[in-house]
Amino acid sequence: MTDTVDATAADRALKARHRAMWGLGDYPAVARDLIPELGRVLVAAAGVRRGERVLDVAAGTGNAAVPAALTGAEVVASDLTPELFPAGREFAARAGAELAWEEADAEALPYADASFDVVLSCVGVMFAPHHQQAADELVRVCRPGGRIGLVSWTPEGFVGEMFRTMKPYAPPPPPGAQPPPLWGDEQHVRGLFGDRVTDVVARRRTVTTSGWETPEAWRDYWKSVYGPTIATYRNIADDPERVAALDRDLAALAARYDRGAGGTVLDWEYLVLTARRA
Repeated sequence: MTDTVDATAADRALKARHRAMWGLGDYPAVARDLIPELGRVLVAAAGVRRGERVLDVAAGTGNAAVPAALTGAEVVASDLTPELFPAGREFAARAGAELAWEEADAEALPYADASFDVVLSCVGVMFAPHHQQAADELVRVCRPGGRIGLVSWTPEGFVGEMFRTMKPYAPPPPPGAQPPPLWGDEQHVRGLFGDRVTDVVARRRTVTTSGWETPEAWRDYWKSVYGPTIATYRNIADDPERVAALDRDLAALAARYDRGAGGTVLDWEYLVLTARRA
């Protein structure tokens, strides 16, 4: 009994840290200014249609939920961090979309079995620490014959490299946690879903980001807006040498990927994966 209580308390503390992390910086600006196309790509890949009941898991500010709602679907945008919802509601209002916003943990969704026609997640569920639990929930709430659609950063792409770069400076992951970019590995996701899904289609694509004069300017922007990066810097804030080292490492990463002329341009690879619930 004590072990169960301790595990439950540890999980609550972990989720509280995750919720706080995604409330840092300005993730709504990242979603709005850098990756707005990802949600539209996912909605098209999943074939969302008018009248379908759709759940967007770890929806953030509604990058996928809002375009899904614009098809005429009945959409629920769920996220562990409701602090993101005001920006999501503003985004929806500007687009003329109507949908529900509900606080929910991707590893313990508060919805009945088989209650959605389509279950989506756009660079969201990949950040749930326990991949199998999250995958089980995606499958559970999707009706038989329904679709699951995911967009995830790949391990080999820029964002996957960025997480590897930050790892030595970040707090150690909790027991059982897996790296988020594994969701961008088709075989990993197939293993999570197993024979509970069919008709798996996976394609790698890139989104081009720009707007910085130099790799160092990208780094300074990123360490001010992106929750995981801010949390990593806070972890080493009392060690100026490590802060300087991470500064160098992130700028070097951006310089390696930079294909701009007169400004920094970065291509970020992601995986679009769709499947049908068996």
